[in-house]
Amino acid sequence: MSEAKYITVYIDGACSGNPGPGGYGIVMEEEGKRLEKSGGFKNTTNNRMEMMAAIVALEALKGKRHVTIFSDSQYLVNAIMQGWALRWKSNGWMRNKKEKALNPDLWDRLLGLCARHQVEFRWLRGHEGHIENERCDQLAREAALKNNLPVDAGYKGG
Repeated sequence: MSEAKYITVYIDGACSGNPGPGGYGIVMEEEGKRLEKSGGFKNTTNNRMEMMAAIVALEALKGKRHVTIFSDSQYLVNAIMQGWALRWKSNGWMRNKKEKALNPDLWDRLLGLCARHQVEFRWLRGHEGHIENERCDQLAREAALKNNLPVDAGYKGG
């Protein structure tokens, strides 16, 4: 991709069972150019795949960028845009006095990447016919079905 300042990213995660084999799909658009990415893990969750999509997209960028990420995950969008993830981190990865925040490994990576770029997350309703969201969903589902998926080392569930 060229070194333009602004980039639009669409992401989606999918899981066959939750937890289960999962995948993520990414469509990146910049100055009329388009790049698709996908990947998956053997045993993970849908939320982890949504987060991983955002991480992989942001890690692919060279230089500081203005990034708009569209996701159908309200959990992901709200955790970043409403400052929940920053608060969890400042509280030692606790959501409140009794509940640990889930996925601190991915939240920490994502917060670091958001600090490197100017990132805005926007929610869009999934499965409503938005072409790029539907493509990301397809990429994520296909990735989750691949053989020999790697282990999601950060997933602590069963």
